[in-house]
Formats: sequence, C-alpha cells, structure tokens
Amino acid sequence: MEKDKLKFDKKILALRAQIDEIDWQILSLLAQRQDQVEKVVKLKKKHNIPVYHPAREEDLISKLRVQAGKANLDPDFMEDLYRVILKQSRVKQIDQMQGKGVRPDTRILIIGGDGQMGQFFASLFHKSGYEVRILEKKDWNKAKQLCENIDLALICVPIEKTCDIIEEIAPFLGPNTILADLTSIKARPLEKMLDAHPGPVTGLHPLFGPDSGSLDKQIVIVTPGRDSDRCQWLVDQMTLWGAVIVPCSAKEHDEIMEIVQALRHFATFSFGQFLYEKNARIERTLEFSSPIYRLELGMVGRLFAQDASLYSEIIFATKQRRQLLKDYIASLNNHLEMLEANDKNLFIEKFDHIAQWFGPFSEQAMRESTFLINKLIERF
Repeated sequence: MEKDKLKFDKKILALRAQIDEIDWQILSLLAQRQDQVEKVVKLKKKHNIPVYHPAREEDLISKLRVQAGKANLDPDFMEDLYRVILKQSRVKQIDQMQGKGVRPDTRILIIGGDGQMGQFFASLFHKSGYEVRILEKKDWNKAKQLCENIDLALICVPIEKTCDIIEEIAPFLGPNTILADLTSIKARPLEKMLDAHPGPVTGLHPLFGPDSGSLDKQIVIVTPGRDSDRCQWLVDQMTLWGAVIVPCSAKEHDEIMEIVQALRHFATFSFGQFLYEKNARIERTLEFSSPIYRLELGMVGRLFAQDASLYSEIIFATKQRRQLLKDYIASLNNHLEMLEANDKNLFIEKFDHIAQWFGPFSEQAMRESTFLINKLIERF
C-alpha cells in the first residue's frame, strides 16, 4: 500500500510539474500577445483607427471555436476564454487611446460638468488632451467668459432642465461652436438647439451609466441636427474611445426609447411595487429561486438601488411615453377575463401567437440568457 502511494506521488508530481511548465508557457504567450497588442495600439493611435472592430473579433471567435473542436476542446470554453482575453486587450487599448485626441487643440465647455455623467466625459476629454471648462449653476455669472473661443458646448443636465439651459447658453456661443446634449430624449432638445443656435448641432445619448468606467463597446446614439460634417470629429473621438455609434433620427430614437427605457423601467417598478404590497420575503424567495428568477429580481433590486428622480424623469419625460404606459396597463387588464375564466387554452393560443411574432429572436434570447444563467450559477 505504501509502495503504491509512493508510485502515485512520484507520477503525480511529474505530471504537475509538466502542467506548471505549460502554465508558464501560456503566460509567456499571453505576454507575447500583449506585446503585439502594444504595436497595434501605436498603429491605431497614429492613424486614428477605432479600438473595437466587431467583425474582426467575431471572425476570430468563430475560427477558434472550429479549431477547438478539432483539438478536442470545448468550443464554449474556448470562446469564454478568448472573450476575456479580447476584452482585456480592448481595455488596454482604450486606456492608451484616451490619451489620443482627434482635435487636441479643441476647447470644450461641459454644462453640468460636476454631475456624474459630466465628470465622466470631462475626464475622457481631459485625458485626450482637450481643454475642458466646467459651467455649473453657481458659475452662471461667468458663462460668457467660459464660452469664449470654445469649439464644443456639451449640455449634461437633467432632462427637465435641458431646454431652459439651451436657451440660456446659446447667446454666448460663437457661430462655429458645436452645441450638443446628452439627454435621453432627443426630439425636443434637438429642436430647441436648432432654434436657439445657428451653428453646428448634434444630439447624443450614451446608453450607459457614468459608473461604467470606460466606453468599451458602450452604445452612443447620435442624432444629426445641423452641419454633421463639422460635428464628425466628436463622433470620431467617441469611436476612438471604444464606443459603438448608432446614428438615427430624433423621432426614431424617442419612439424606441419609449420601449427600451420608459416601458422597461415602469414594468420593473410595477413588479417591485407588487412585491412590496404582497410583503414578499425576498431573501427567502432567493433560497428557492432558479438562476433566471435571481436574474430578474436582480434587475428589480438594481432599479430601487438608484436615484428615483432620475427614473421619474425618464418615465414621465413626454406625453407619448405616459400614453404608452397607460396602454401597457390596459393590456394587462385585458388578461383579467382569461384568468377569471381559468382559460388555459386561450393562454396557450396567445402564447403561441406571440412566440411566432418574436420569431428567430427567441433562439437568440435563449442563447444569451443561458449564458447569463450559467454565469450566475458559477457565482452563486
């Protein structure tokens, strides 16, 4: 018995030594890969090429999945591993690209620059070599002075204050100054900017919070207003920082945001309110929960961990949004008769009809939600 153990120990130590050697080789290869990334960064920086290249990344992942299968490795494992490697590579590139300005001699005024989102963009512009000025309510007596020779006035204030600020700042702007806003509604602010300022105008909507840390793969909506060519450097700069730019009209933006933001947030609020009214034992339900329930409840808890006034401005921003939410409530009430009649067949009929409407997206949703669920299982 003792001899068998000694043989085992000797063999396993030799195998572990080989594994350790392989691990060091992997680390060495990763270091070599990073060296090549540094060269790519320098080249991209020189030619103002964006960090994120989605087609290149997806092509690489597809090839690696095929190679993994041929090497008798799990393609999903290989994809997860390389997604981490590629993200690290992008973050490294973006960190260095933040020191690259498309027009570094440009002067930028951020109205509301002491707020969270204002500070986020002020930091990005500052790191890229731009002159950044901040205008807050307490500084308004210096507004004219702060606007002297600026190339971009970026309005970053709450929705309800945006149009008033546009009217107040516009008289101080030069004819070549770009006027832009970061508001989550676009039609009304864009119209106000076009009326108040004769120069270049563009609308921006970052679809992320200021705690994101970087613009890596973050979506920024761009709604053209006037003189888009003269605003292009601003779009190019955000792309250089790693953002994914989605151009659209102000009308289309607001219609889609009614669903993406207002309806989603209101439905989440309503679910949380119902749990509160029923005095649901949240912690106890989590002990019984499936990963998908934990994920859904996590989104509810996330909403209530944030600023209520922020969400009230998003939800109640326009008459159209409020009407959509009333339509949503009416739609829920339409199900009362089905429930009172215990009509399972009607439920199945409605379910199948809606499933057909969702079409191929359902399969995509299954893949994406399964990925998230597996990540939750790993953590909890």
